[in-house]
Amino acid sequence: MKTIQYELSSGIATITFDEPDSPVNTMCAQWQEDLTAVTAQVVRDKDAIKGIVLASNKTTFFAGADLKGTMRLTPADAPAVFRGIEQTKKNFRTLETLGIPVVSCLNGAALGGGWEVALIGHYRVAVDNPKIQFGLPEITLGLIPGASGITKMTRLLGLLGAQPYILESKLFSPREALELGLVQELVPDAAALRPAALAFIGKHTGTPIHQPWDDKNYKMPGGTPSNPKIAAMLSVAPAVLRQKTRGRYPAPEYALAAMVEGAQVDFDTALRIESRYLAKLIVSPVAKNMINTFFFNMNAIKSGQSRPDAAAGGARTAPWKPKKVGILGAGMMGGGIAYVQAGRGIETVLRDVTQDRADAGKNYSVKITQPRVEKGRMSPHDQQALLSRITPTASVEALQGCDLIIEAVFENRELKAKVTQEAEPLLAPGGFFASNTSTLPITGLAKASSNPAKFVGIHFFSPVDKMKLVEIIRGKETDDETVARAFDYVQAIGKIPIVVNDSRGFFTSRVFGTFVMEGAAMIGEGIPASVVEQAGIQAGMPVGPLAVLDETALSLSVHVLDQTRADMRAEGGTYIATPGELIVERMVKEWDRNGRAAGGGFYEYPEEKGAKKFLWPELKSLFERADVKWDMRDLQDRLLYRQSVETARCLAENVLTTVHDANIGSIFGIGFPGWTGGAMQFIYGTGIEAFEKRAAELAEKYGPGFALTSRVKDAIRKHEPKY
Repeated sequence: MKTIQYELSSGIATITFDEPDSPVNTMCAQWQEDLTAVTAQVVRDKDAIKGIVLASNKTTFFAGADLKGTMRLTPADAPAVFRGIEQTKKNFRTLETLGIPVVSCLNGAALGGGWEVALIGHYRVAVDNPKIQFGLPEITLGLIPGASGITKMTRLLGLLGAQPYILESKLFSPREALELGLVQELVPDAAALRPAALAFIGKHTGTPIHQPWDDKNYKMPGGTPSNPKIAAMLSVAPAVLRQKTRGRYPAPEYALAAMVEGAQVDFDTALRIESRYLAKLIVSPVAKNMINTFFFNMNAIKSGQSRPDAAAGGARTAPWKPKKVGILGAGMMGGGIAYVQAGRGIETVLRDVTQDRADAGKNYSVKITQPRVEKGRMSPHDQQALLSRITPTASVEALQGCDLIIEAVFENRELKAKVTQEAEPLLAPGGFFASNTSTLPITGLAKASSNPAKFVGIHFFSPVDKMKLVEIIRGKETDDETVARAFDYVQAIGKIPIVVNDSRGFFTSRVFGTFVMEGAAMIGEGIPASVVEQAGIQAGMPVGPLAVLDETALSLSVHVLDQTRADMRAEGGTYIATPGELIVERMVKEWDRNGRAAGGGFYEYPEEKGAKKFLWPELKSLFERADVKWDMRDLQDRLLYRQSVETARCLAENVLTTVHDANIGSIFGIGFPGWTGGAMQFIYGTGIEAFEKRAAELAEKYGPGFALTSRVKDAIRKHEPKY
């Protein structure tokens, strides 16, 4: 055996998981073979065994499935996957039904398949460390817990009790596990695990032991689906779930089905039902899309693969963290950045033109923290500590000695140049300057800087306290050290950094613009506004394109359009506005519909408390055409393909340099649907040839926004991930 060590001494059989050349234990093909071998050995030694200890030689207990292996599966592999899962569960069942006590010694995290391995034990002992996590996060990767996790958790906690841990992937600490009855004992450190296990085995030597569900008097907590209360809940659960998934995410639906169907049959049949659902799901495109992005791409970013030293093939240098950061502009964006920074222990100077405005920016942090204090989620002491780190000021001198200064003023090139020149000289030696612009090219803004090598774009998304993504933009002259420090700063404040090269709109604003403008173009074609919004939601976007345009302000889109036209004229060219941009321009300039903040855009916003927004009734008479035929699949495809085509163009133009930045940026920055795995994975998940064929059809019907040049097609193939 290569991944498992087996030792029998003084009646104790110790099974130690230790996958070679891997920092963690996984359910790789070799481990599955070794588990069958070790189980057979235990059966042979049964008469000499008083107890079995499951242990790990890694810093964690067990990490779960071999996801690289999963990425290589095809639909034809489903029957083999089913047989493999069934064999693994047969081994689990053999170990837990010998009548011999089995103890799981949890020295660290046990997630997914790792938690399912832990559940073999009749008794689970864990190190009492709040940083250790247990649970079943499979749904977040488009999978379901299929190595007995659904069946066992449902029988341990009941149908209602198990739902958050299965359907919502809620993780839990050792102490929470103890309170839930999922762990039976906590010990102070790893050295105390084995003595606790031996003590339990000592108490149960000679008396047969079994799992709760194997007891003839077992009853499911809360009742089975035939219980009237449970039946009433289950009659609405699928509809509630479908409302959340829009039918795009099969995993939660399969998991609920496995829970409910499994609760109506005996334990071994329930296990088989679970295996069937997993085998069908694990070879599906959605599972692969989500594993690719939420596991592999996310880990690439967390491990710093977009940071210049790592990108150049070197080892990552020690992360940098600023002690003091200045923010210019105390509006919603500046106030939001101040709150996030201060919450991570960074001294923050929040500067605006008047003290009142600066104070209002600091007050944003009070607004966010006060409800948390009132609900007991934050102590008044912690709130005070956070607020004390924010110094609101109208004085530019207060910025003296900042390691980093971020300007978050209005999208106006002259204003940005003025504040840059005013604040930059106050940086600490070795400090750098950043612009939080969403569209203006960084290279142009850096002309106002005395040191363009130390000038970078750090683009936050609104609202900063909720949005996880930050886009770092490298100007033509920005040096590697500045990009690396910007990357470290973003990670230090708990956000997800992606790194892109400079261009108009960079990556996220440029691609986001194609989504909202495609929606606006549909309005101009005479398609009902409600249909346009529904197409966005059914495709899996968080909200429809018109609602997003209202939130970001139609007036801002027009301001960007005017700025783009002026810039192109200055360069001796002419900017041809898209049909969508022209509709938005008319909304603002003809009908004064500027967006939500200005009182109304594509929607009306009633002032009565609790009243819901509704689409502006005038859209019907102004734009709608009764003779227009529309196809819902076309509309959904237009919204998704338009964004993916633009993302691939960014890759071909070297605005983007990696697929992981593209996928994570599109999901966390602009709400590209998670079921696709992101804007580039949508292409790979669809199949490159199939995507190109459909894009060509859309280009013929709806214009050049969907056209793929040979350069873009080459970039798509060059960056295709291989597993």
